[in-house]
Amino acid sequence: MALLTAAAAWALAQPAGAAGPLREDGPRTVVPLGRTVGIKLFSDGVMVVGFSEVDTGEGRSAPARDCGLREGDIITHINSEEVDTIEQVQTALQNAAGQAMSIRASRAGKSVQLTAQAVQCSADGAYKLGAWIRDSMAGIGTMTFYDPASGTFGALGHGINDVDTAQLMPLESGSIMYSEVTGVKKGACGEPGELHGAFQVERDMGALYANTPSGIFGKLSCDELTAGLSPIPVAQRSQVRTGQAVIRSNIDGQTVEEYTVEILHVYPAGGDGRDLMLQVTDPRLLQATGGIVQGMSGSPILQDGRMVGAVTHVLVNDPTKGYGILLEHMLETARESGQPQA
Repeated sequence: MALLTAAAAWALAQPAGAAGPLREDGPRTVVPLGRTVGIKLFSDGVMVVGFSEVDTGEGRSAPARDCGLREGDIITHINSEEVDTIEQVQTALQNAAGQAMSIRASRAGKSVQLTAQAVQCSADGAYKLGAWIRDSMAGIGTMTFYDPASGTFGALGHGINDVDTAQLMPLESGSIMYSEVTGVKKGACGEPGELHGAFQVERDMGALYANTPSGIFGKLSCDELTAGLSPIPVAQRSQVRTGQAVIRSNIDGQTVEEYTVEILHVYPAGGDGRDLMLQVTDPRLLQATGGIVQGMSGSPILQDGRMVGAVTHVLVNDPTKGYGILLEHMLETARESGQPQA
């Protein structure tokens, strides 16, 4: 989700509870989902996504670029005041009224301190830095699993990245919402397809606590998405094999169906989350979507009665093929990301 719009989804691949050891009473179990949800995310700080020049009436000026800000920087403080929204940045600029300001930003995980001086725009009289910034995103994606033991859910199998900078958005807060799939743009070679959906912003169904390269994680606040579903064992890497499997996906309305796929390759541990290569073989899914499309990331992969992982990326030049992440990888990341107590 380099979040696009309510009718868009996350690019799968160009970019489109603890896992732990086995318990004494048997393997870990989770509920496989496969249902699309609306996702909204508010960033921790504001991200610089581009630059522009400000017309001052005496010439054009680019104070944001001139002070050393870069695309992808996360502005967290202006004059020692924390900023998390575009409105807070605008207020800080007007309060400074063109005086020199200190700006603290996060760049590639490190803090940088800069000094900038906003200029007054001749068109509207407002003080501006000449930077395009983003503080939130919204779109649709697919829920992967629910852990009844902790109340934790995971989705997407990859992180939510900014569409302009491709950087992982730092999470301040966020939630999942009720949604329905309203249409499909079929994928083709060189042009990934996408699910179109609508979500209801007033129907929050859970809160996010982490946005990571291995997926987004949170706590469900209602059981509507899990009603009537039963947990199944989580497959360890050693139990995953090449051959037939199924994915659970929601490509129409609220209906979740199973579709056959072939696991072509299981990659060694230690990769970037692309643990599997798979190919869609189900004629129904190929007819409806052309294979894997944006919005299907997070679709659970099942094999031999176990939950293997989630679909994450589509191959741009062959939409019938894509990558997947192992569920044990997602569960470990959920634990390491500071999973709140149930």
